Amino acid sequence: MNMRRNRAGVALALCAAASGLFGVQAVCRAQKAEPPAPVLEQRHPRYVLQREDVLMVSFPLSTEMNQTVTIQPDGYINLLNAGSVYAQGLTVPELVEAIKKAYGGILHDPIVNIDVQDFQKPYFTVSGQVGKPGQYELRSDTTVAEAIAVAGGMTMPTAKTQVFLFHRASKDQMEVKKVNLKDILNGKNANEDAMVMPGDMIYVPEKFIAKFRKYVPYTVGALAGSYLQ
Repeated sequence: MNMRRNRAGVALALCAAASGLFGVQAVCRAQKAEPPAPVLEQRHPRYVLQREDVLMVSFPLSTEMNQTVTIQPDGYINLLNAGSVYAQGLTVPELVEAIKKAYGGILHDPIVNIDVQDFQKPYFTVSGQVGKPGQYELRSDTTVAEAIAVAGGMTMPTAKTQVFLFHRASKDQMEVKKVNLKDILNGKNANEDAMVMPGDMIYVPEKFIAKFRKYVPYTVGALAGSYLQ
């Protein structure tokens, strides 16, 4: 019983730490942990459109409708003679279908092409006990160890055994993976040096966090995820 209470306390502490990192209020709750069901990922996922992306929308059979649009802060694009269409979070093929529908009352079975002319550059963030905390452009395949080196390395040698990689798995789910860089840098378990994905955040805590369960569910505002050991 005491062990369960201690684990619940660790879960709440980790949740509070996560809420501080993301700048939101946390509503934490300890509950019985169950491994999440496996989710199939696309091998080559399409780029998802973001705010401030610049798109060239062309109509091969109606060139007078050709236009360049920018995804606004609210996620919409403004189309010539067709009002607004929500574009943020869509892939290019999905937006093509949305634009065809928007022009359905003006053009008969329109052909629409979209070219992404400018887009948000992928990035990752490193915070905590590193030489140069901040946001960095993700230009190529980068591991957690490499990302920390880019950020000036660790300022506390003891932190090597516990680094957290935050990854948004979906709109409503955040995953956190614990990485032991001490073993990786010593040539052990090198294949466990996780790859950094666009938008990921790496956090090097000041103090070591005690052992916790493999899966710790929590809720942070609208975010729900699990800590992975």
